[in-house]
Amino acid sequence: MGCEMLILFAALLFSAASAAADGSLCATDGIPIVRNISEITQDSSTILGLSHITVAGAVAHGFKEVEIWLETVAPGVGTPIHRHSCEEVFVVLKGSGTLYLASNSHLKYPGTPQEFPIFANSTFHIPVNDVHRVWNTNEHEDLQFLVVISRPPMKVFIYDDWSMPHSAAKLKFPLFWDEKCYHQTPPAKDEL
Repeated sequence: MGCEMLILFAALLFSAASAAADGSLCATDGIPIVRNISEITQDSSTILGLSHITVAGAVAHGFKEVEIWLETVAPGVGTPIHRHSCEEVFVVLKGSGTLYLASNSHLKYPGTPQEFPIFANSTFHIPVNDVHRVWNTNEHEDLQFLVVISRPPMKVFIYDDWSMPHSAAKLKFPLFWDEKCYHQTPPAKDEL
């Protein structure tokens, strides 16, 4: 299945909340059944070198069980070191990079992460509360992936480094790209 087909399939599968909505940035009553991803507002202002599109979201569109993102990461850039109380599944559409994953959530701090190479047409998942980061280690090409998230909206705990205690991690909620829409939705349950 080609990248374009996978993106279209994900948008169709999870955007069935409402055919009548207008598809605006904060359309909490749903989104159109079919949308052109190239016409969706892209947020590039939150993390330098990372572009984000919420294809279907809890805060932006009113979804309850799942959220889908399309993210593009420039060479030499990555996500912060973080964890959250939901599962994530990634589908790498193009580029390559490294997943750093510390599966030591039972310890007082993340510890040394394992490194996993990621590449176009690969998929990987992040278990609940495992500290991780995704980094574009390719010097010549953007890294682009779809992310499917369970139990939205996501509350993220951000770490300064891998030795920072879990108790010192900083809560980020709502997420950067949800800040514009958060006032339009009821408060989320605190599951962390």
